Amino acid sequence: MLSYFERLINPFPKEEPQQPPKGVYAFCRHYTRGIEKHLILLAVLTACTAIGEAMLYAILGQMVDWLANSDPLTFFADEWPMLLAMTLFILVFMPVAVTLQSLVVHQTLVANFPMSVRWLSHRYLLNQSFSFFQNEFSGRIATKVMQTSLAVRETVMTLLEVMLFVVIYIFTAIILIANADWRLCIPVLIWLVCYAIMMRYFLPKLKTISTRQADARSNMTGRIVDSYANIMTLKLFSHSKRESDYVKEGMAEFLGTVHPQMRLITGLNSLLWVINMLLVFATGALGIFLWTLTSINPGAIAIAMKLK
Repeated sequence: MLSYFERLINPFPKEEPQQPPKGVYAFCRHYTRGIEKHLILLAVLTACTAIGEAMLYAILGQMVDWLANSDPLTFFADEWPMLLAMTLFILVFMPVAVTLQSLVVHQTLVANFPMSVRWLSHRYLLNQSFSFFQNEFSGRIATKVMQTSLAVRETVMTLLEVMLFVVIYIFTAIILIANADWRLCIPVLIWLVCYAIMMRYFLPKLKTISTRQADARSNMTGRIVDSYANIMTLKLFSHSKRESDYVKEGMAEFLGTVHPQMRLITGLNSLLWVINMLLVFATGALGIFLWTLTSINPGAIAIAMKLK
């Protein structure tokens, strides 16, 4: 079964390589031709997994209400259809969905997708003129090929696997919470606004610094690789400290892009945890307040807090 999924994508496509278009979407779309059905399958399985995980907390809330309000003597006789459905959902649907998603991700896409990008990029570069290679670091070119393949994979799969999961999970959570009490959705909506503001602030900055870092990494790798590739010339005509300083300059340039990026990531993670904890606290406090005023079920509060 594993071999079957590993053979779904040809890592060495036979079509003639063409110049990729400009723009993130057009560039990624250029390298995803031929594997669209596998990406759609990943999106469907991701959606099923996201909905399933949200439903697990709904089941937990339902169990809380049952234990609080049902008669133990007639519980199984009254609720056995729902219990059977929950059992099949937990023991069959969720394991199958997660296993299939893992097979598509790890056996079909993770290795084969970037390899096909490398293969097409490598063959395209081989068609360039001799002067192109003379005027550029060979290590820099090789690093760009390797970085580009991984960047395309991470961009496409993050969009389909992570972002789709988060979006579907959030909207499923809102629907489940609204069914219990629409007022419990207020903290979630406020959290969404705060999250959108954070992304609006941090993502452009991370994009800019990541672009600089990719160039600096390629430059650093190019200098190191070319030093080794031309070691005979360096031994005969270059002073060792001069060459070391040349490589050190490339390393320092790369390090100068890493620290600002890590600062942004630290700020983003810290703020994200702050609004997450505020969301959990606000939902719990609002749930308890509504419980003291109305007949809202304890299971609804449990669902709302668990879904956070």
